[in-house]
Order: sequence, then C-alpha cells, then structure tokens
Amino acid sequence: MKSILSVGMDVHKNSFSLCAYDGYTGEIVSESTFASDVKLVIKFIEALKSRYENDVEIKCGYEAGCLGYSLYKLLTARGVDCVILAPTTMQVSAKNKMVKNDRMDALNIAKNLASGSYKTVYIPDEEDVEIKEYIRMIHDFKKELQRVKQEICAFVLRHGYQYDGKSKWTIRYMNWIRELEMSEIQRETLNEYIAEMENLNDKIDRFMNRINEIYQSERYHEKVSKLRCFKGIETFAAMTIQVETADFERFPNAKAYASYTGLTTGEHSSGDKNNRIGITKQGNTVIRKTLVECAQALAKGNVYAKKSQRLKSRQKGMDVNIIVYADKATERLKKKYQKLIERNVPRNKAIVAIARELACFIWGMETGNIH
Repeated sequence: MKSILSVGMDVHKNSFSLCAYDGYTGEIVSESTFASDVKLVIKFIEALKSRYENDVEIKCGYEAGCLGYSLYKLLTARGVDCVILAPTTMQVSAKNKMVKNDRMDALNIAKNLASGSYKTVYIPDEEDVEIKEYIRMIHDFKKELQRVKQEICAFVLRHGYQYDGKSKWTIRYMNWIRELEMSEIQRETLNEYIAEMENLNDKIDRFMNRINEIYQSERYHEKVSKLRCFKGIETFAAMTIQVETADFERFPNAKAYASYTGLTTGEHSSGDKNNRIGITKQGNTVIRKTLVECAQALAKGNVYAKKSQRLKSRQKGMDVNIIVYADKATERLKKKYQKLIERNVPRNKAIVAIARELACFIWGMETGNIH
C-alpha cells in the first residue's frame, strides 16, 4: 500500500521550515529548515521519495502569506502536488497556541493537510493577478494621499487655524489654505505638503485612466458593467470587486460569498447562551473595505430619490433585467439602512449590514441569479 505523506511548509522571506507527516501513523517522518530556495524544497521531497522507494504520495502546502502564489507556481511547474491553505480555516491545537515557532507551525500545517481540515486559497490566472497587483497599488497610493491630507489638517490646526466651511478639499477650502498668513518657514512647510498632495492626486488620476482602459477590454467589460449598475459602485470599485473575486461561480450561494468578504457576524455561544459578536473579518480585506465604501455611497439620499445622471449613464445600454435587479437592490438596501437608523443602530453597524447584503446582491448579479 502506498504511503501518503503531508509536507507542511512554514515559509518566510529568508527561510523555509518543512515537516513531513504521516497522517496514518501519526509519525513525523522528516523535518528540515533551510534557506528560501525552491530547489531545496525539491531536494527534500526527492529524499522522501527515495526513502520510500517512490512508493509514496506527497502533498505539500503552506499558509497564504508574503510569498503569494510564487512558491505554489514554482512547485506545481515541477510536478509537485501543492496547495495554499487559508489560515482562518485551519485547525490549531491548544499546544500550538502555547508554543509557537516555525517547527510547530510546519507540523500544524502538515496535520491540517493530512486531516483535510482546511480550505484552499483560490489561484487566479496570471492576468487577474497582474491587474489585482495594479489595483492594490492604487489603493496604497490612496492611503498615502489620505495620510498627507491628515498631515495638512493637523499642521493647520496646530497653528491655530480652523476652517469655518462645511466641506474640506473643495476649491474654497484650498483657497483658504493658500491664503493663510504664516511665517516664511511655516508657509514653506505647508506648501511642501500641498505639493505632495497634488502630486499624488495627479498620479491617482493617471492610474484611474489606466483602469478605465482595462475596464473597456473584452475580458472585464461585461462583468464590470453589471456591477456599475448598482448605486455606489463606480468603475474602480467594480474592477476591484471583480478582480479580487475572479470567479463568482466558486461560491455555492450568496451567503458563502458574504462569508468570504468577512462581513458575516461571528458567534460566541455556549450552552443556553447564544451570543452574536462583530463581523468575522475573515476573508478578503480589500473587497470588504471596498463594499463598505460602496455601502456608504449607496445609503446617501432619500429612499425614493430620483436616479442621478451618473447612475443613468452607467446603466445606459444594459439589459433591462439587470437594471431592474440593481434598482430593486438599491431600494431594499436604502430602506433597510433607514430602518436600522430609526432603531438607533449605530451608523457604522448599519453600513456594515448594508455592505453584507450588497455582497449578496453582487453575487446574484455576477452568477445570473437575478430573479
């Protein structure tokens, strides 16, 4: 009978820790720690095969982390059976919580591989990965822009200036900033902040133009156009959701997709006590944050307010069933948000509830379940 070995790999930038585990006997067959080189992993696997005279099946796995899909692709290209484990789905023993090191982590991964107590990370194709990296870069630049804006606000406030208008970062607000009376060095400091902000704005505008070009491609246009029919979902948000998800069909239902976004509520119950806690935040962080931002835009305005011209423009030329589905979703979510606010539910919780249900509507749109 062929032996089946599970090789858990705790991988880091500079080192790999491997543990070969026999799930049938519970024996640790081999362990090793070496530099982060795929050739050494292959050498470790070949040594195991030689030990069992090739009468063995070997399955490797590592947790999703800093190496992304690179190690997986290198190993599978060499004929190695490899998976990437989603960390939040793995079982962790009480001992592993008390004593944590690379060796124990590799053993825990191997045990999960042997028992099947994990879910694999979806591996998108190369083009989706490339676009995903580009979109995540834009998110990073947006965070940097937000940081610079906060620095400007803090600098102005520290020197005793307070804006009396309602909205910041308007033309009026920027004119007010530029006209403040300051010493020469203070003005120079503030101007450097403003220059950095404008530079980031120009870069982000350039990135957004590139995203619009990618959106027009045959690969993304139809799917992203459907998402743009929802109020609150502009092109960049729709591209983010589409590329980060890649394949909506891999989720059996809307609830599974909402769970993937980490927007479903957790539970901490025992005996007769049933306690619901906050959202799990287990899943794709980028999609979760994007959905929350979309929900904030969707919740604005009256429930029965007329469609904006921007939304009408995005829906132009789309199938009538898709438009009806998107409009019904918007009306339902707005009503739900209003009811939650009337029940004195905190606004942030109400927005998250809307985002969770929006995820379900998005799944329905992308899988054709719109009836």
